[in-house]
Amino acid sequence: MKAKLYYGSTCKEKKEYKEVRSPYDGRVVSSFGVCDATDAKAILEIAHHAALHVKQIPLHQRTNWLLDVAQKLERERERIALCITDEVGKPIAFSRVEVDRCIETIKLSANAILHVNGETFDTTAMPSGKKSLAFYKREPVGVVLAITPFNFPLNLVAHKIAPALVAGNAVILKPTSQAPRTAYELVKLFIESPYASKDALSLIYSGEGVNETLITSEIPRVISFTGSVGVGREIMQKAGIKKVALELGGNAATYIDVSADVALAAKRCAVGAFINSGQVCISLQRIYVHESIYESFAQALVEETKRLHVGSPYDEKTFIGPMVNEAAVLKAKRWIQSAIDEGAKPLCGFTYNGLLCAPTIMADVNESMAIVCEEVFAPIVSLIKVRDYEEAKNKMNASDYGLQYSIFCNDLAMAQRAIDELEAGGIVINDIPTLRFDLQPYGGIKQSGVGKEGPYFALLDDYTQIKSVVIC
Repeated sequence: MKAKLYYGSTCKEKKEYKEVRSPYDGRVVSSFGVCDATDAKAILEIAHHAALHVKQIPLHQRTNWLLDVAQKLERERERIALCITDEVGKPIAFSRVEVDRCIETIKLSANAILHVNGETFDTTAMPSGKKSLAFYKREPVGVVLAITPFNFPLNLVAHKIAPALVAGNAVILKPTSQAPRTAYELVKLFIESPYASKDALSLIYSGEGVNETLITSEIPRVISFTGSVGVGREIMQKAGIKKVALELGGNAATYIDVSADVALAAKRCAVGAFINSGQVCISLQRIYVHESIYESFAQALVEETKRLHVGSPYDEKTFIGPMVNEAAVLKAKRWIQSAIDEGAKPLCGFTYNGLLCAPTIMADVNESMAIVCEEVFAPIVSLIKVRDYEEAKNKMNASDYGLQYSIFCNDLAMAQRAIDELEAGGIVINDIPTLRFDLQPYGGIKQSGVGKEGPYFALLDDYTQIKSVVIC
């Protein structure tokens, strides 16, 4: 199916379309219109003019708009889930979960805007003041540019466009070229809704000059990007004076203390390390284990991992489907082989069938190995033996990333220390760092980015701005 682009509310054809093939079987599953700088300039102007009237749309219409889309997504759940599986190879069971989460994100956005308010001030609080009515209000920023990745091609789109639109902004969406149809299907629901605001949402795809034109333009007042550190850094350098929100991934880690429930920790760590073939920003990559339980935990983790079904993403029992493309597989192979050459040992996995990669547990690793210190984005996890929490904490915090960390323990004092001492945007106690609830603030520190997702927090940080008012 063709994924067409939208110049605001107007659907447009392109002369050239690029095919998207299934990572699992190579079938052509969609195609997208190849765009260029001319498309980008036209869409920027449409969004610029739309922003002037979108903010005047009554709030009840904007919230009804989102709720209407959520309701239609519920009816289209199976079709949209299949679209996700077709384009990125996500197992169908997890694609359904993503659709469900997308629905929740949209509903949360409709609710969150009701709690975004201003505040009055008593201007006689200081001797220099005088009696007047002073307050601040929040208003939309204008035009938002949203750039989204392949690993959650529906819900991460919703996390950007739903709060931005309900705040009264015009939005330009540039989704990953690996899942254009998934984005197109969601945008189509927004644009065809009877509550839609004309030209409030535009959709553009990759092509020569598109990124440069969009990012360097003065029209977007906010750029919200999820992707690699390299691209995020380039956006920061080229964006100019505007707000830039970056979610750039991480190198998630956990510590398994001697007081932990080893069976529970192993079961959850197998999920955290290998869900979505490890292609998750908060995929569990480093497991620091107290030396006294290292062997028992390693054995339990291997057993749990071997229970995970690797295979067709259309099979209901599949836990691990294909990786997104051959380049991702080759990178994983190189990093594992490099670690082995330096003395590491695979406890299980390290086998491949096309883009299907068996979940791999690596032991005898060190912090200089790429599979430990870089973001792997593959079904690979490393086990590291430590003396105690202090050593684990120091090694976890030594990373250039800081998205989410966790700790498994039954020691309240240790849990409190971890909350205070681990350097990350999110800390999880007695579960995996891969845990995320869509209503929470989500975002990292250090090289993991700037800004927070989560509808309410994105509304405050990115999609509204404060206007101060004094009436004398």
